[in-house]
Amino acid sequence: MRRVILGVDPGLRTTGYGAIVVGRDGLRLVEGGIVTPDPGLPLEQRLVQLHAAMVEVVCAIRPACMVVEELWTAYSHPPTAVLMGHARGVIALAAGAQGVAVHSLAHAMVKRALVGSGAARKAQVKGMVIQLLGLTAPPQPDDVSDALALAIAFANVEAQRERFAELGVAMPQRRSRAPRLA
Repeated sequence: MRRVILGVDPGLRTTGYGAIVVGRDGLRLVEGGIVTPDPGLPLEQRLVQLHAAMVEVVCAIRPACMVVEELWTAYSHPPTAVLMGHARGVIALAAGAQGVAVHSLAHAMVKRALVGSGAARKAQVKGMVIQLLGLTAPPQPDDVSDALALAIAFANVEAQRERFAELGVAMPQRRSRAPRLA
């Protein structure tokens, strides 16, 4: 069964997106690109631009689902998480309004699913994106490569989940880490 998965690397300056087709013959690139809201506009207007552009992308690609990176930030930069939450929210709204399910993956899970280690370097992840999609050149900018990595990782996780289900075994859940308080 062929399935289109749209990966999105959210950002207020640059949002990368990448769509792949998953089928019996493996993975294939559909499209990749970036959305860049006008940095001179107030936040609410950049969010309007981001939402409108993502609605266009979702309508053009018609994915079975969208995968967005899980929100993470360092304790020393909580405003970053809040701003990224705004971007993720309008991106999820763009997909949800079109009836597209939205999933999220942690950054370390993406690295594990592509390279085998949650501590993999960005260059290793990009190298696997190139190899798995049979590309002749790396996707540019990095936001596109990151979005494609999300889509590929989700395809891998879903395939693993299906294999476990066929065996009648529940897929192991990742452990969540509670924040350490000083």
